[in-house]
Amino acid sequence: MSRKIRYGMIGGGRGAFIGGVHRIAAAIDQQTELVCGAFSSNPEKSKASGADFYLPPDRCYGTFEEMIKAEAALPADKRMDFVSIVTPNHMHFPAAKLALESGFHVLSDKPATFDLAQAKELAQIVKKSGRLYGVTYNYTGYPLIRHARQMIEQGKLGKIRKVVAEYPQGWLATMLENTGQKQASWRVDPAICGAAGCMGDIGTHAMNLAEYVTGLHVKELAADLTHFLGDQGRRLEDDGNVLLRFTNGAKGVLHSSQISVGCENNLTLRVYGELGGIEWSQLDPNTLIVTWLDQPKQVLRTSTGFLGSAAAAASRTPAGHPEGYLEGFANLYKNFVNHVRAFETGAPANPLDMDYPTIEDGVAGMAFIEAVVKSSANNAAWTPLDFTPSPRAKYGDASLNSDRGGLS
Repeated sequence: MSRKIRYGMIGGGRGAFIGGVHRIAAAIDQQTELVCGAFSSNPEKSKASGADFYLPPDRCYGTFEEMIKAEAALPADKRMDFVSIVTPNHMHFPAAKLALESGFHVLSDKPATFDLAQAKELAQIVKKSGRLYGVTYNYTGYPLIRHARQMIEQGKLGKIRKVVAEYPQGWLATMLENTGQKQASWRVDPAICGAAGCMGDIGTHAMNLAEYVTGLHVKELAADLTHFLGDQGRRLEDDGNVLLRFTNGAKGVLHSSQISVGCENNLTLRVYGELGGIEWSQLDPNTLIVTWLDQPKQVLRTSTGFLGSAAAAASRTPAGHPEGYLEGFANLYKNFVNHVRAFETGAPANPLDMDYPTIEDGVAGMAFIEAVVKSSANNAAWTPLDFTPSPRAKYGDASLNSDRGGLS
């Protein structure tokens, strides 16, 4: 296929944050072309946003239903190849469902859906459609996160015993939603965001990262959620603390907060095995600290030549040139687009290109949200996740993501 992969965007118009991130990430490797969009629930705003991106007026649609129907009717050499969904949470499912059933691949912002029931239904739709589906848990795209996963997969840390995932922010320490700030407003509205606030917005990132790096799944949890600004009218929790039990017997701690004054985007992961441990922070993403039972501490850096194939495939610049949030996000787009290209041409896909979160990760994230809300409402009682994972694929396994949804 000697052309760029064409995509359309749902959401992400004027005033949106994450839509711009997706467009930048999609453009970094010069493998995609934005050809159409329904950029807002307001048709006029949608078409004005499309004009901002220099799209032809007839490819700027008033609704996502209109867009998908019109694009499906276009000749194969003109229509979009996949849909990027960057709306608030409550619109993820209907947009993904229609796109998949209309024959388009889907790359959606997280969480996958509004609730767990929708996520399970979407998994069946993905499987039936035969199309590719990805969800942008973007922190899995960082080179050193992929190196940590590969180290653990190869058994270098031994059996994993302890996992500590932290994601504190401070931007909602006041009632920002009352100022008209768009990003705050919908994230604290249960009709748009879903059953969880802080845990749905960022706690799922911490949980996903823990599972991705360790190759383990959370089996059950005990959660304590708090509305620190509930007395001022906030309807969803803004802080949470969770104990985790993993499938192999490992124990974990996850805390997520949006009222931690002074914290920016302080996602941190620490994993400890029988033989060693790793520590990674999103504030210094080009550094991975490795500790050993019988060796000195190591400080690994990106693009230094000492890393494995997974990190090398996710790096673009020489050592000392920071690669962060946008580049990590771009790695998910790069992998997904390469997989789409292989799919459409019938060529075998490189297992490294199939390393992006799928519908299974999306269902796991929604099961986590449902479990933490249920546990907290029951005085932090231990609560199992309503999710049955498939066997975890490995980098050397050509079946990585190949079942396109494979919930057992």
